[in-house]
Amino acid sequence: MCDSSLASDRSKRAMSRVGEEVEDVLLLSLTGLVSQNSEEDVVVQGSGLSRGDTRRNAKLARLRELVPVDNAILGIDLADVKQAVVITDHDSRVLARKAVRAKAWDLGPVLDWARRTAHKHGFAGVTVGCEPTGHRWRVLNELVAQRDMTLVCVNPMLVGRARESEDYTRDKSDDKDAVLIARLVAQLHCYVPERADETWARLRQLGARRERLITEATACVHQLRDLLECAWPGVLAAAAKPFESTNWCAALAVVLERCDGRPERLSRPGLARFEGAVRRELARWGGSRRRRAIIEAVFVALLDPTGVMTQRRGALERARWVLGDWRAATTRLAQVETRMVEVLDELGLTELVTSIPGVSAVGAAAMLAETGDLTRFDSPRALVKHAGLCPRDNSSGTFTGRSQISRRGRPRLRLAAWRAVWGALPHNPVMAARHRYLTTRQHNRLTDGQARAAIAAALLRWLHVIVTRRVRWQAAVAGADVLPAAA
Repeated sequence: MCDSSLASDRSKRAMSRVGEEVEDVLLLSLTGLVSQNSEEDVVVQGSGLSRGDTRRNAKLARLRELVPVDNAILGIDLADVKQAVVITDHDSRVLARKAVRAKAWDLGPVLDWARRTAHKHGFAGVTVGCEPTGHRWRVLNELVAQRDMTLVCVNPMLVGRARESEDYTRDKSDDKDAVLIARLVAQLHCYVPERADETWARLRQLGARRERLITEATACVHQLRDLLECAWPGVLAAAAKPFESTNWCAALAVVLERCDGRPERLSRPGLARFEGAVRRELARWGGSRRRRAIIEAVFVALLDPTGVMTQRRGALERARWVLGDWRAATTRLAQVETRMVEVLDELGLTELVTSIPGVSAVGAAAMLAETGDLTRFDSPRALVKHAGLCPRDNSSGTFTGRSQISRRGRPRLRLAAWRAVWGALPHNPVMAARHRYLTTRQHNRLTDGQARAAIAAALLRWLHVIVTRRVRWQAAVAGADVLPAAA
């Protein structure tokens, strides 16, 4: 039996046991960053079409319903104040054009004008197309929905490529981009934007806030480490992993708060008084158990002369502020993560997503914050492609290169899946075994990063399977016939 058939059989066996023992089936269908012939190139019996052909045809059919041939196309190049607007037919012939000085919320009259102009030229209605620029496309989507019209979005990268293919130059103007957007919509090079409800939208905003706080906290740690390595390197050796030790952090906070840039001053009252101050500070860092060895090591480092002495006073003064910023950022981060788990509970998905060994509720909430409602993806592969974790096969003619991930997708979703895998590997024996296999096998051996990316892709596939099956089950219980339309 060929490798692709074995992979397909393993995948079917894994998916057939959803709802049973999750520990036994997670990631069994993962085959690494090798091109998945079973997904796209297998011809369905009797039709002469591959599965990829069938999915693409279905996607085009859904888009054609939104961009019918009897509708004119309104292309809008969104900006802050000046909006470039053009109405075209499906051959990109311009029917009308105008430039409007208005905010996005003031485009209602423009939509009404477009509908009247379309009717004047014999069209039944208007399909609106735009780039997903910041928040403005959401505003436009709200105005479009109020008028019972349809909005589709065009990837800005496609607009840039179309600009070059239009006249072989890189000239850019708002008026030209509006026409290119309309042309791409007519050619169905567009997609239906996510229309999240209030709960999913809140989770998305909390996820964005969490990402910013993680970046801020990580920057504070790097900055604090740099300052201490320059001016007072001895204190970093007081603990094996200093920034993960609450005792070390509490001791450092006491020193920076009271030493005025000269840590040797705190050695005069003695170890007992220093230890008492650290014990009182420990509760502020969320610690309860005192580690005397770490506290003594920090106390000994008070007299360590190593470091650039001329920089010590200023560096430690600055380090005090950075330490305060780090503590504030981690406190806010904990608050945001608590709210994300509350939203996950509200969606009824906490117990389901945490059934995957090693995946925490916060990690799952971070991934779902970037994916949105998973039922809008018609297959697990579509979700992986949305994240940019699908294989990118580097092959042409007789040359075949090593497959890597495409990176054409949502970067923050890739990062959230990567972090979830990083935290789950020590606690998930199946993930750990698969990681060892992918990085040690003789044929098509992957690097550590590639192996983690492959496992992250499998984790997203599994997340899609268990969530959509739960939604289908809930819909069946409620008497619903179909799932919401896939975007």
